[in-house]
Amino acid sequence: MSPSLPSRLPAFASVLAVIAIFYFAKEVLLPLAIAVLLTFALAPISSRLRKLGIPRILAVVITVVIAFLILASFALVVAWQVAEVAQNLPAYQGNIIAKIRALHESGTDSGIVRRLTSVIESVGRELNNAEPAVSGATPRSREPMLVEIFAPSRPIETLTSLISPLLGPIASLGLIIVVVIFMLLEREELRDRFIRLVGYGDLHRTTEALQEAGSRVALYLLMQMIVNCAYGIPLGLALWAVGIPNAALWGMLAIVLRFVPYIGPAIATILPLFLAFAVDPGWSLVLWVGAIFLVLELTSNNIVEPWLYGSRTGLSPLAIIVAAIFWAWLWGPVGLVLSTPLTVCLAVLGRYVPQFEFLEVLFGSDPVLDPKERLYQRLLAGDPAEATDQAEEILEQDYLEDYYGKIAIPALLLAEQDRRRGVLTTEQMEQVYEAATALVSNLEEIAQEEEEEETDGEGPTSVAGANEKNQEEELPDGTGKTVFCIGGRGALDDATAAMLAQVLQVQGAEVATARHSDVANRRKRDLVPKEADAIVICFLNEESTKHAGILGRRLKRMHPTMRVGVVIWSDRESAKPTVLNEVDFVATTLTGAAREALSDGMISPLTPSRKLHIRTRRPVQRTTKPSVEPGYESGSSRDLTHNSD
Repeated sequence: MSPSLPSRLPAFASVLAVIAIFYFAKEVLLPLAIAVLLTFALAPISSRLRKLGIPRILAVVITVVIAFLILASFALVVAWQVAEVAQNLPAYQGNIIAKIRALHESGTDSGIVRRLTSVIESVGRELNNAEPAVSGATPRSREPMLVEIFAPSRPIETLTSLISPLLGPIASLGLIIVVVIFMLLEREELRDRFIRLVGYGDLHRTTEALQEAGSRVALYLLMQMIVNCAYGIPLGLALWAVGIPNAALWGMLAIVLRFVPYIGPAIATILPLFLAFAVDPGWSLVLWVGAIFLVLELTSNNIVEPWLYGSRTGLSPLAIIVAAIFWAWLWGPVGLVLSTPLTVCLAVLGRYVPQFEFLEVLFGSDPVLDPKERLYQRLLAGDPAEATDQAEEILEQDYLEDYYGKIAIPALLLAEQDRRRGVLTTEQMEQVYEAATALVSNLEEIAQEEEEEETDGEGPTSVAGANEKNQEEELPDGTGKTVFCIGGRGALDDATAAMLAQVLQVQGAEVATARHSDVANRRKRDLVPKEADAIVICFLNEESTKHAGILGRRLKRMHPTMRVGVVIWSDRESAKPTVLNEVDFVATTLTGAAREALSDGMISPLTPSRKLHIRTRRPVQRTTKPSVEPGYESGSSRDLTHNSD
């Protein structure tokens, strides 16, 4: 049973308190979060170096130095490329204005185009006016200029003004490096302290949580880096081949931006497209760049990522988007990059800590409802289309026999439980019945495919890797047999009869179905086909054994040459069939019911009806000397005498 809302209030309060701490302590916690994630990413490398015989301290130092040298080199190259692009932008002004005017003259008229043209022209004028002043040329018209006199600054003050803006990032970088080194050195000690602090009472659960969080984050960062490099390097080479300036910059930015879920790839695409728009007087370069991105996206999303991602992050797509928005609000652009790894850690926390179970429900990718509960919810909502979609996903691996027996009929058992509790009205039961029968009708094509497989000898028991069944569970061939399936007492029973009938059809049997209300008229003897070999009555209510016996006896009396059986559905594997002397067989599962309906079992004779004993009045003996016995009144004696006469 899931915890109630009052029991979750302390967890919600704790989450709000943690969010407030994250927001107000951003300057301290953000470098620590980066250090923790880098520790997760670098720990496998450090462990591999230690296995090669390198001492712990030396292995950690080598790992950290190589990692930060790569990051520093990457940042320097990006900064140099950005400066070069900024320097060359004025040269592209003419192409941009010409293309916008061409769009305006071609009839693509809009206020946005006009405003964009005026903005670019004004920026160009400012740049052109600034060029003579920089080169020392005399402008055409002189305007009064404001002159300020500054005292010559000291070299130390100038150096301080240049370095002071860099002190914050440099200090944060140094703090991250130091924390990563110490976390890698004391990784086992920190793990033990964390277990002692939060999970000493359950070492097994806490150890699993730490291992899963570490493996998920490390695998995500490693695989994401490989995928991004497999995307960014070909992108840079392709852009260089078609003539895009600073192609290395766009490839490197794509590697970084693709760490940002959903938004990053779009930004990495827009920037080179805009540069292609500015560089080329025509439109061919824009089309080439668009084709490059289209090919790379299709290759990465459909080939590279499915091949490299051996395990998922465990997050739903919506959770990734919401997490990106939340962490971007909390910590800015850096939080946007860290959003997925941090949310993975929260999902693992919700999986192993009962108080934070709602985090796993909110962020996790695993379904929070069992398949039978999801199906019942869709049937209750009267949505057979979505129920069919869910069924088709399951039937890609399983067969109708397994789907109906393990999911569909247990879902109807949930509906029967609600009916017995009085929360399911008659109208809702009819709605569930109609949705269930629509589901059965929608799966008719799959049933025909399975029937063809049975005919070709490639049924569920002979297809490798599908459902490995024992010979004892194999359903018999139903070719040449006719079975009549009917619901026992309600609309929900009728739905189970329709499901059983479709499974029997897959086995090659001819099947006729009817609703429970059709049997109410005892004179309707043509309801059951004359050539039927068996009659199966379906009940969802386990307490319907008495009614099942009465209905089975009636059908056996009407059709003495047919096997009559009862199915009292149960979702318990250990449930034993109830013994009913009035019928030929009793089953509790779909497999057992189908096997009995298609078998050539003996037809048990109809037991004689119970005789009714009618009481008769005992005759009064005549007396020669009528007299009044002590204790009787005179009126009683007169009546007795009158009766005697």
